[in-house]
Amino acid sequence: MNWFTKTFSSTVGRKIVMSVTGLFLCSFLVVHLIGNLQLFRNDGGEAFNIYSDFMAHNGIIRFMEIILVLGFLFHIYDALVLTRRNKAARPVAYANSHPEENSSWASRNMGLLGTVILVFLIVHLWNFFVPARFGGLEAVPDKDYDNLYSEIVLAFKNPIYVAIYVISMVALAYHLIHGFQSAFQTLGLDHKKYTPFIQKFGVAFSILICLGFASIPLYFFFFV
Repeated sequence: MNWFTKTFSSTVGRKIVMSVTGLFLCSFLVVHLIGNLQLFRNDGGEAFNIYSDFMAHNGIIRFMEIILVLGFLFHIYDALVLTRRNKAARPVAYANSHPEENSSWASRNMGLLGTVILVFLIVHLWNFFVPARFGGLEAVPDKDYDNLYSEIVLAFKNPIYVAIYVISMVALAYHLIHGFQSAFQTLGLDHKKYTPFIQKFGVAFSILICLGFASIPLYFFFFV
């Protein structure tokens, strides 16, 4: 085993990979939300459908999707490995340790939050990404692109799916709030002068991003 493999298979190395992939996925959330905001345009979904068609056929975007998938896989795999190592290192919980006094609820439940997000991601990809990339959508009349917008309108009229979506965004917000700060700390980018700003920025970023996503199904359910 060479030094590179040994370094990144160690606990510290895996935490670094978790941090880097987590911050990369944060950048994806920003780009994805900006694209999805096209749904609020009052044009019958034309702008969003054009955007969706561009994302489906642009070679650079398709390549970046592979990088994105790898980012998700590395992030999830390292999370599972680190969780297993933590449990193996301390198979019996300390009595009367009162973890709530030393850590946030989100930090103690990152596994649960991550599981909720993963389940939502699978459902979300199946409902929208798979039809958009592999067929199954109706074409827009007199246009050369598919009507993903109508699929979204239909999905967000289902109260169960809307509830799942909003609950998942709450889970994502808590996951991001802890993960954002933790990533900077793992990478050694914490300092008493800058850490308070990073914490506040992380909270604001997490809430705004997740509110942005949650507003989409709520808008379609109540107003469209």
